[in-house]
This record gives sequence, structure tokens and C-alpha cells, in this order.
Amino acid sequence: MSQQILLLPGDGIGPEVIREAQKVLTKVISRFNLDIQMGSALLGGAAIDAEGVPLPESTMQKAKAADAILLGAVGGPKWDEVDRAIRPEKGLLGLRSGLQLFANLRPAVTFSQLADASSLKKELVAGLDILIVRELTGGIYFGEPRGIRVLENGERQGYNTYVYSESEIERIGRVAFEAAQSRGGRLCSVDKANVLEVTVLWREVMDRLAAEYPDVELSHMYVNNAAMQLIRAPKQFDVMVTGNMFGDILSDAAAMLTGSIGMLPSASMDINGKGMYEPCHGSAPDIAGQNKANPLAAILSAAMMMRYSLGLEEIACTIEKAVEQALDDGYRTVDIYTQGHQQVNTIEMGDAVTRIVATI
Repeated sequence: MSQQILLLPGDGIGPEVIREAQKVLTKVISRFNLDIQMGSALLGGAAIDAEGVPLPESTMQKAKAADAILLGAVGGPKWDEVDRAIRPEKGLLGLRSGLQLFANLRPAVTFSQLADASSLKKELVAGLDILIVRELTGGIYFGEPRGIRVLENGERQGYNTYVYSESEIERIGRVAFEAAQSRGGRLCSVDKANVLEVTVLWREVMDRLAAEYPDVELSHMYVNNAAMQLIRAPKQFDVMVTGNMFGDILSDAAAMLTGSIGMLPSASMDINGKGMYEPCHGSAPDIAGQNKANPLAAILSAAMMMRYSLGLEEIACTIEKAVEQALDDGYRTVDIYTQGHQQVNTIEMGDAVTRIVATI
């Protein structure tokens, strides 16, 4: 049976980087004679402009029918003034929630060719390979009640609810423990159990699960310390697991250890392994339409999609090897450029990887 990939270009640089990832996918589909079909749909600001909502029902139905989804990015200042209920980001949150994509996998890997591009000393980041597992559909981003209310004295007060159930913690914990089993066997659970009751429960559940994974060494760390340790000695970590808000912050911090957020893919998975894959860099409206964006994170997201949702390990490795070869050949977009290399634009980088995919 043919496998279906849904492309969601989205906003900002999203369409530019997805175009390059699509070129690479088209080449591997042809080269390896894969029975894979690709379609597209609107999400985010592009959907608001066309249909008045950030997540049209037609997009949700296509997403449910697809075997995997490749997303560009959503949002931008163009939509800052629209009603909060229909902001572009609501479309992304709605898609994650509607598809029950609860597990976000964000690798932070420093390519040897880019160790000098990090803002940290080379010896701190060379060989870095961290996986951050972030719970994606719970926590303070989704907790109720929430809103802005007026107090008796007339002052406005904003409020949100940070809430996790045992079952939510357990399912993300299992993803993280199993990931650690396939890697270095070390898992650091990040919380704020000294002040937040919800993370007291988080820690208790992680400790209980640890008994089922004796081959994994579990440790705990408060989030403020984890942020400091990521900068001080990032290679101490193998797999990190944490809630939605902490994971959002820590994974972006870890991204910059690698030299550029433009190099980092991510996966958002459901309980059965179906996933939505997207670069970590966001819509970058300041460079949208300028052919400057780094498409490698989107291309590497396509590789993750092949591995985790479509079960095509050989194809994933081929794409990743092509990216490494492009870097070995000296191609650099502006975000990763250093003296002595060849600066290229978005299209040229995508073309380079596509050419290499056809030959390795």
C-alpha cells in the first residue's frame, strides 16, 4: 500500500525550506523506487489568509489520513493583531492536540564540520549528541482554567494552570526511557520539584518507571540547574525528559550549542509512531523570501520522518549522509558560514544535497 506524506509549508521561511526538503524526498523516492505519495495543505497564517482559520478542517482530515507530516513553520508579525483564538500558533497546537502528538523528540547534535560555528568553545560541543524528549500536549500550555480576569479592585490578572496527570507523565517517561535504552543508557529528568507540586508528581512517576528499565541510569535535575549545565558542560547529558514549557525553553537553548538552530530537526509522535516532523528554527520572518534560510533542518526532519514513521532506515541514513557530505564539500548557508567555505543560498544548498543523494 502506498504511504502518504502530507507537506505543510506554513509561513515565513517554511515554504522555502519545505521546497528543498521536497526536492530531496522526490529524488530518494525515485532512486529507491518507493511507493510514497506527497500532498500539501494549509496551516497557520497561510490558512488564516485563505480560509480565515489557522487549522482548516480539510487540513486536519488530510493530516489524519497521512502516514507522516512534514511541517515548515507557522506564524509571523503579519498576524500579530488577529484575535488570539485564531493566531497561527493555535493551528499548530490544535494539530498536535488533535493528532495526539504527545512526544516531541529534539536531537541536538553538533556536526564535526560545524563545531567552530557554536558560540561555545569547540571542546565543549565537539561530538555533542543530546536527545531532549519534551511532553507536548499537556502542562501549562494546555491547562485549564486560563485567561485574563478583572479583580475586585479593577486590576487585571493573567492566570494559567500547570497540570499533569500520572498517565501523561508515564507515557512520555516510557518514550524517554526507551530512547535512552537505544543510546547511552542515561536519562536525566528535569523538573522544579522544590516549588511545583505538579513536578513532585512528575519525579515520583519517573522514579517508579525506573524500576522497569534497570539498564537505564535515571537522574533528576531542577530546570534552572539544567539550563546552566547545558551551557557549562553539555556533553554530560544523553537523553533529557521534561514537561512542555521547560522542554520548549531547554531545547531551544540546546539548539544553539550546535552552531545554528537552522541545523536541527524535530519529531512529534503519537503512541503508534505516527509523527509530524519540523525544523526547530521557526518561521524567521526577518529573512523570509530572501533565499537565505538554511534548509538542512527541514531536510534532516525528512530523514527523521523516514526513520521513525515510515520505517525506512536506509533512506534516512542516505539523506543524513548527503547532508554530511554537503558540509564536507564546504557548502554553508549564511547562518553557519565561516571563512574558507562556500556560502550558498537556500536553493543552492537544497540542490547540493539532492545531487549527493542521487549518487551515494
